[in-house]
Amino acid sequence: MGAIYLIRHGQASFGAADYDALSPLGFEQSTLVGAELKRRGVEFAQVRSGTLARQRDTAATALKVLGCDVPVVEDERWNEYDHVDIARHHAGGAPQEDSREYQRLLDAALTAWVGSGDSGPCTESWPAFLDRCTAALAELVGSLGKGENGLVFTSGGVLGAVAGSLLGTPGPGLLKLNRVTVNTGITKLASGRGGVTLLSFNEHPHLEGETARLLSYR
Repeated sequence: MGAIYLIRHGQASFGAADYDALSPLGFEQSTLVGAELKRRGVEFAQVRSGTLARQRDTAATALKVLGCDVPVVEDERWNEYDHVDIARHHAGGAPQEDSREYQRLLDAALTAWVGSGDSGPCTESWPAFLDRCTAALAELVGSLGKGENGLVFTSGGVLGAVAGSLLGTPGPGLLKLNRVTVNTGITKLASGRGGVTLLSFNEHPHLEGETARLLSYR
């Protein structure tokens, strides 16, 4: 039975002019998750990444440490939802100043976004986001041979939606799981004859003990 490892990107640059850039902490986290994957001794037949800079840079940094030379296939279906667009339409905009207040406003905006379904005002609706995330996963699963493993560098909203979908509750999955995902957390799925199963969510042993100071959620 093969497995798929989904990695949330390292810390982005909250409050900066370019949010999408990895912060210095994000690069440290990416190095650590690469070392954790190497420690596990897993070989990967397929590697995917979203097209966002924070996802691509996390992938490049982690893969260098891992020593994996499998080409990274970039696929925008693994990209995060547009938090700026969602906050603009469902929260009247949310300035990136205080992270706790921003999270409170974003949580409310995401709840409204999910609740609005196909009729919402955002450029991408919740159903469209969910469909592209699950389609990206299905494509990856279909590309893997028997017993082969896949690796994906993506974002918290995608992880919440995918995990929630596998548990049969995609909407609550996004709203409840997304907000607790840690930067470079590892989510593991099993792929076999019975389909895809969620084995673990948000593992982060590489950010515990002596490296706990590097743990971040945003």
